[in-house]
Amino acid sequence: MADKDDLITRYYKRHHAGADGTQRYGFTIGGDERANWFRRHIGAGTRLLDIGCRDGTMTNKLSVGHAVTGIDIDDDALALANRNHGISTRKVDLNREPLPFDSGSFDVVVAGEILEHLQFPEHAVSEIYRVLASGGVFVGSVPNAFRVFNRVFFLLGKDFENDPTHLHHFSPDSVKNLLSSFANVEVDFICSRHLWLSPRLMGTDLVWVARK
Repeated sequence: MADKDDLITRYYKRHHAGADGTQRYGFTIGGDERANWFRRHIGAGTRLLDIGCRDGTMTNKLSVGHAVTGIDIDDDALALANRNHGISTRKVDLNREPLPFDSGSFDVVVAGEILEHLQFPEHAVSEIYRVLASGGVFVGSVPNAFRVFNRVFFLLGKDFENDPTHLHHFSPDSVKNLLSSFANVEVDFICSRHLWLSPRLMGTDLVWVARK
């Protein structure tokens, strides 16, 4: 029988390759809007770690002027990140193992659309804190699980989550609690043409910057 790590790896290979009919290579949630938000908070000339980099589509948008390392559970996706974008990559399963880097190794850690996929996101956040240098920055994003459209689906008795790989649903408060070890946490909302009505209720994505 294959061990669980192999099962998870195979699952994400199929998931990323679009076995369910949804092509995920070359696509990122929020696209340039999310990338621009990240770039505003990253700074310049940093040692940057992208957690859950997949095929490097988003990583490449952030990489100019930085020394970038990308990690993911899917070695097929990592091969694409390296071949297509020249990103230095490592295969890591954050569900099972610590980050394979010394403490204080990075100035910036990015975790875009990844914490909701992890069995133990608090373990990942602890590791992110460890590998960040003093004064380092952690930027990331998760789906805004409690936006108004999801609430309507819930009231109608319908599933509001159509991605089977999402294990957690985050609100602004739960993100702040998860990042409570950081000295300062700022949360924002992006990805909706109706943000002007209510960012908290309309934003598709919840983004943050946390400083060590």
